[in-house]
Amino acid sequence: MQAMIFAAGLGTRLQPLTNDRPKAMVEVAGKPLLEHVILKLKRQGFSHIVVNVHHFGQQIIDFLHKNQNFGLDIQVSDERELLLNTGGGIKRALPLFDLSKPILIHNVDIACDIDLADLYHRSEAMMPEKAALLVTSQRKTSRFLLFNRDGLLRGWLNEKPEGNIGKCMGTENIDDLEWFPFSGIHVLMPGIYEALRQYPDEVFSIIDFYLSACMEHPIAHTILPQDCRWVDCGKVEALSKAREILG
Repeated sequence: MQAMIFAAGLGTRLQPLTNDRPKAMVEVAGKPLLEHVILKLKRQGFSHIVVNVHHFGQQIIDFLHKNQNFGLDIQVSDERELLLNTGGGIKRALPLFDLSKPILIHNVDIACDIDLADLYHRSEAMMPEKAALLVTSQRKTSRFLLFNRDGLLRGWLNEKPEGNIGKCMGTENIDDLEWFPFSGIHVLMPGIYEALRQYPDEVFSIIDFYLSACMEHPIAHTILPQDCRWVDCGKVEALSKAREILG
């Protein structure tokens, strides 16, 4: 199994902790966030991992070298010259993967006790070739992805005090769709890689790609089980909650 860890972000929400390090190297329960994700992937049977780097990227490269890649095949996708955002980051990293197999994507600042191996194998067994499977939740937030009754992506919504900003990609009405926040974990199937390669921009969000592709390719979702813990570690105040999962 193969995976990509998004570790290139600027970590602005974690300042001042990220003033001298990448967010991937911020420690929780005595280990950097990156190490927690790598070790979880290793425990669950992933053997090939790509880590993208930008902000203080050399620190991540040195950390992986110091730890001998934790006994795994880990490659670095170098974005130090230009931060490519999530979609552009995957597009840049595609040559580093076996393109006949799915790729699991995991944000470095997400702590979650979901079974990643089960997610990967379910995607292989159940998803069409030209598709993607997004993990969503039912937490309270203001930003949502919109799915139809068949569980397929059809739009997005940003609900703010001053009003709703959103868009449906098809003919459905927003009120007829189900709203779910994205978890930062997803699986791309091999048949969708070519569409990602053809995306016209170099720097773009993977969500923008999914929204552009959802009317032609099945972009589906699976909801985190009620007993599955999830924390966005991107804010300093969330790190104590993350210790409950990562510690």
